[in-house]
Amino acid sequence: MDIYSKARDLGINLDFVDGLGRRHLLENDRLRAFIESLPSPPRHRFLKQPVVIVADKAKSRIPVEAEANGIAWRLVQRDAVLAQGYIASATIDIRRSIAVGTYRLELESGNGTIIDSVPLLVTPEKAFQGSFERVWVLSVQLYALSSSRNWGIGDFTDLASLIELSSDWGCQGIGLNPLHALFDDRPLECSPYAPNSRLFLNPLYIDPERMPNFSSAWLRQHREQLDRVREGKLVDYAAVAKLKYAAFRQAFSEFQHDQAAQAAFEIFRKERGELLKRYACFEVLRRKFGPSPWWLWPEEWRHPTDAGIQAICSGLQREEVKFVEFVQWCAAAQLQSCADLAAKRGMAVGLYLDVAVGVQAGGFDAWNEQNAISRALSVGAPPDQLNTSGQDWGLAGFHAAGLEASDFAPFREMLRASMRFAGAIRLDHVLGLSRLYLIPAGASPLQGAYVEMPLQAMLGVIAQESVGQRCIVIGEDLGTVLEGFRDSLAAWGVWSYKVMMFERGNDGAFIESSEYAANALVTFTTHDLASFAGWQSHSDLRVKRELGIDPGETDAERTNARHAFEWKLGEEHIAAKNFLGAVEFLARTPSRILAIALDDLIGLTDQPNIPGTVNEHPNWRRRIPVKLEDLDQHIDLGALRHALRDR
Repeated sequence: MDIYSKARDLGINLDFVDGLGRRHLLENDRLRAFIESLPSPPRHRFLKQPVVIVADKAKSRIPVEAEANGIAWRLVQRDAVLAQGYIASATIDIRRSIAVGTYRLELESGNGTIIDSVPLLVTPEKAFQGSFERVWVLSVQLYALSSSRNWGIGDFTDLASLIELSSDWGCQGIGLNPLHALFDDRPLECSPYAPNSRLFLNPLYIDPERMPNFSSAWLRQHREQLDRVREGKLVDYAAVAKLKYAAFRQAFSEFQHDQAAQAAFEIFRKERGELLKRYACFEVLRRKFGPSPWWLWPEEWRHPTDAGIQAICSGLQREEVKFVEFVQWCAAAQLQSCADLAAKRGMAVGLYLDVAVGVQAGGFDAWNEQNAISRALSVGAPPDQLNTSGQDWGLAGFHAAGLEASDFAPFREMLRASMRFAGAIRLDHVLGLSRLYLIPAGASPLQGAYVEMPLQAMLGVIAQESVGQRCIVIGEDLGTVLEGFRDSLAAWGVWSYKVMMFERGNDGAFIESSEYAANALVTFTTHDLASFAGWQSHSDLRVKRELGIDPGETDAERTNARHAFEWKLGEEHIAAKNFLGAVEFLARTPSRILAIALDDLIGLTDQPNIPGTVNEHPNWRRRIPVKLEDLDQHIDLGALRHALRDR
């Protein structure tokens, strides 16, 4: 097989057009880097489809090669055979009704050897759609919340307070940054979009004072340190982690003597099973071997094995494993209590959680799923109007061959990890379901290429999990979008993500409010873009220039955009030309969820994150300068309710 045939077999696009309209061709030396980093997909001699997708209650007719005639087939789930027969035509016809779920279609030789197999997904018609009409949610960066009682970082008790407060305003949900587990011992790596694991929670969001057996006497002894972490305008992740982990240790020590709490903890351990155990072992190993990534650990620990996991759990480190599990139990319990509170307060959406597009190569997910995640290729984006040099996000993503071989279990677990707490989730960079822009290690973002993903199968899994968890799925579909991609999302019931800042025609005019999609979340801006105040004042353009970043827009173009914004509000007879004017405009759209950023409600200028920077700007660190207890005094609730009167 020549190099180009191999590339096509792996789904590598040999050429593409970037967001600036420039064509890129993949040369041989670059092509080899991709081929060496991606595993070959399974070979199918008889079955024509690598994944079979069947809508619920539909008759299954699965095409096979002519030479398969007479071969035995069977449909299995775990060890149970649900249907079987012999191939007698050009298709395998599965007539019996099969419940929604994931199965394996296997072909057997005469001696019982499996000679071909593929995953078979029985899916709902589409993802869960919710039972409300048009509502609004408040979006916040949880770490940024300030209160008189938190420990220098927003936490789950602050979230509960915000639910109580905002539900009285008519808010139907709280949108949050990803809550994924980070590397708590690496304070500079604080981006919630670059996680250690998407399967577990960030312990820094725990309120230690609500942990079982937490000692108020311990708190009094550490009052000085607590006062210190509350002082700054930025989250001091190192100091917060040091203080909170000391508190976690104290609570864990007391917890060991509480039989009732341990019984509840054991239920959690059983529910989360092997995955929780593996995560805890990884964290123990990571601390043992220091900053070295897992592929440089001693050989015996570079791959998780059942024997290795058992050795750690039953050896000298067993209490450390239990401690990591205990911390995750506390995090899950506190987040679940927030979800329960939102339901009790009648919030139609409840928690709306963000899911990162990938994970850090040195983290747990990449270690645990080495057959489905490629650490040698980094997810990013080609050049576009806002990022003219392209982007390398430094994240590892799934690849098609590994997902198909594992019946999409890693993708499913990732979805469940957030869906179990949420009424809606947002898939960051949902375009990655169709193709991922990947960059070889050491290359620039300009040297990447697109690699195809099994879109229909991944959408089928999303539909399965969405309906099972009763969770709406919103796809962040911004950027260079392939023709027909949004139609595929809509057909499966995945909602679109509409940012008013970008919803403009070729002439620069903002589109009519009536032209927005109904099954969509609509918002003015995002965490990676200027706040409304920053957009109006051109502050974001100035900051980017000072950092040596091309802002992708001139001041004249921004002035024209502001004039077009005011003109559109005038056309729709909206008197206010400020942020509440934007809210009033967006409230009129058919879109079923309107997200309003707390930062914009209180007029903050700086955005949470500037793409393309790491330490040049305090990304993911800024604390909201207004305490939760004082929000009512900084928001004109009467004017907000007036702007939202159409919701």
